[in-house]
Amino acid sequence: MTVAPSEQASSVTVPSANAPLEQWLAYLLSIHPTEIDMGLTRVSKVAQRLNVLDLGPSKVVTVGGTNGKGTTCAMLENILRLSGLTVGVYSSPHMLKYNERVRINGQDQSDEAFVAAFEQIEAARGNISLTFFEYATLAGLILFKAAKLDVVILEVGLGGRLDATNMIDADISAVTSVDLDHEAYLGNTRELVGREKAGIFRQGKPAIVGEPNLPHTVNDVAQQLGAKLYRVGTEFTYQQNGHTWDYQGQVLKLKQLSLPTLPNAATVIAIVEHGWPEIAADIIAKGISSARLTGRLEQVSEQPLILLDVAHNPHAARFLVKQLTPIVAGKRVFALCGMLKDKDIGGVLPVVSPLIDTWYLVSLQGERGAHASLLRQTLTQETKACEFEDIATAWTALKAQIQPDDVVIVFGSFYTVAGFKSLFKQDNRFV
Repeated sequence: MTVAPSEQASSVTVPSANAPLEQWLAYLLSIHPTEIDMGLTRVSKVAQRLNVLDLGPSKVVTVGGTNGKGTTCAMLENILRLSGLTVGVYSSPHMLKYNERVRINGQDQSDEAFVAAFEQIEAARGNISLTFFEYATLAGLILFKAAKLDVVILEVGLGGRLDATNMIDADISAVTSVDLDHEAYLGNTRELVGREKAGIFRQGKPAIVGEPNLPHTVNDVAQQLGAKLYRVGTEFTYQQNGHTWDYQGQVLKLKQLSLPTLPNAATVIAIVEHGWPEIAADIIAKGISSARLTGRLEQVSEQPLILLDVAHNPHAARFLVKQLTPIVAGKRVFALCGMLKDKDIGGVLPVVSPLIDTWYLVSLQGERGAHASLLRQTLTQETKACEFEDIATAWTALKAQIQPDDVVIVFGSFYTVAGFKSLFKQDNRFV
């Protein structure tokens, strides 16, 4: 028999006053029957009771897209903070600590702040069941509103139209890219995915799109909603010139910018162009070049070169290969990879495989975790690959093989990268 959300919630003990954050997180995971339960009705009702549907004077930027959301948010945050504005960022999932999901003026929020927010949500929700993600979103809104920030940046968790972040009316919306991912929820064509992503657009408000190969549905939704579409290749462009690049928009024109993850950087400048065109070019350039984001081609060791990336869909895999190719030329390359079984494993591993000499494939635990043998099936028989039951065992075996001149890429699920980071921090060989 399936237990109704309200019945299941009532059978679980609510944490006592000032209980530890870990206890609250365990409670939140237990009270809703499904991890993903898309729709705005339940969460919007609770947000209304908490009076957080309107964030007051804060300007809101909502960022969606298949890939590049986190990088875009990080660069935008950096530019705005360097310009002297107060900024809050909501993102998911977290890498090592839950606190990473809500950042105010560069600081992850404390356990105590989250617990206080959860207590408010619990008191307000009554018999309305909320997912783990919806609790986090509401907590972020509570903390942002209390901080009275100049800008709030909301990173969409899944899709856009039905994501909890979309209950807030954004002043500026951005879609970084459109490709296949979460097909069970968003559809199995780029047109269907594009329609969901474009659901964050608002009437009369700028809708920035960094996807060059735009599905017609994004234009359709923008027209239906009356949003002001601002597209790469049309309303704004960028051009690479050797080791620098230029940006040309309708207001801003910047030259000889250093090379980061370029498409996302151009999208960021387009956002700035609409929200804060007065920000000086040197601050924009510095904000882009100095932004750092955990788990996006993140370097944790120089010799051997160890890089971490959360690429887990074909679009991200292609981009990862493009970034890695000049880095790994002439070197021996090892991959440590673990993925979730609801991802397009067959569309990811074969894309990266031409760069890899030896694969260390790991099984991820939990209902969604893919076994290493499933990953192995997507690679050719000739491909050199080892299978491991967990990340720790794989890393122990890999350490025995790598030399200072080698390259290791740890990628796939957030769980893989986060698990590796925890292990790596404790590894005396690399301290």
